[in-house]
Amino acid sequence: MRHGVRGWLVPQRPDRPEVVTDPRERRALLIELLLVFSVTLGLSGLRSLLSLLDSLLKPEPLSKQSVALNVSQAAQQLIDFALQLTGVLQLLAWGGLGAYLLWRSGIGPRLVGLGLGRWPRDLGVGAVLAAVIGIPGLGLYFLAQALGLNLNVQPSTLGEHWWRTPVLILSAAGNAWAEEVLVVGYLLTRLRQFGWRENSGLVASAVLRGSYHLYQGFGGFVGNVIMGLIFGRFWQRTNRLWPLVVAHTLLDVVAFVGYALLRNHVSWLR
Repeated sequence: MRHGVRGWLVPQRPDRPEVVTDPRERRALLIELLLVFSVTLGLSGLRSLLSLLDSLLKPEPLSKQSVALNVSQAAQQLIDFALQLTGVLQLLAWGGLGAYLLWRSGIGPRLVGLGLGRWPRDLGVGAVLAAVIGIPGLGLYFLAQALGLNLNVQPSTLGEHWWRTPVLILSAAGNAWAEEVLVVGYLLTRLRQFGWRENSGLVASAVLRGSYHLYQGFGGFVGNVIMGLIFGRFWQRTNRLWPLVVAHTLLDVVAFVGYALLRNHVSWLR
C-alpha cells in the first residue's frame, strides 16, 4: 500500500477481494448490484431526481420551497410511532442485506471494517469525522440557499410527542447504517471485484450518495458528493466502516433533534 499524500490521492487496490474473472460470476454480481440498488438507494436516487425536476418546474425559486425529512405518517399518534419504527427497520434491513450478501460470497464483516474489536477508537474517529464534515457542510447549505440552488430543508416536522427524540435518533442511526454499508462497504467492495480502480469506484460511490439527496437541490447533491469522497477514501485507506456509521449518525442526530428542539425558538429556522 502506498503511503503519504500519494497514497491518499492514488491508492493501490488491495489484494483482497480478488477480481472476479469468470463471466458467469461477473454476470451474477452485476445482476445482484442492479437488484440491490433498484430496491434501495439507487431507486431513491431516481425518485430524488424526479423530485428535483418537479421543484425546478414550479414557479417559485428553489430557495422559496421546502422539503421535510422526518414527517408524520398517520393522524393517530401510536400508529404514527409504529410507522416511524417500520421506516427505521427498513433502513436496518437495507444495510443488513448488503452485509449479508458480502458474507454469503465469503467477505465477512471484519473484511469490510465491521469488526467490533476497536469500538472506543472508532467512536473517537467518528466524532472527528462528524466535525470535519458537519461544520463546512452547514456553511455550504446556507451558501446554496443564498444562491437559490437549494430548497429549505426541514429535518423534522414531527409533533412534540414523547417518542419524537428517540425516533429521530433511531432514524439517524438507520440512515447511517444503510448508507455507509451499502454505498461504501458493499458497493466499493463489489466494484473492486469487477476490477475497478480505487478512484473510479470512489467517484461512482460519491455520485450515488449525492443522487439520492437531489430532492434537497443542487447544494444537497454537491455537499453529499464531497462527503462521499471523504468517507469513501477514508474507508479505502483504513478499511474501517464503523467510524463512518458513527460520524453519519452524529451528523443526522444533530440535524434532526437539534432542528426539532430549536425550530420554534430560533427565528432563522423555518
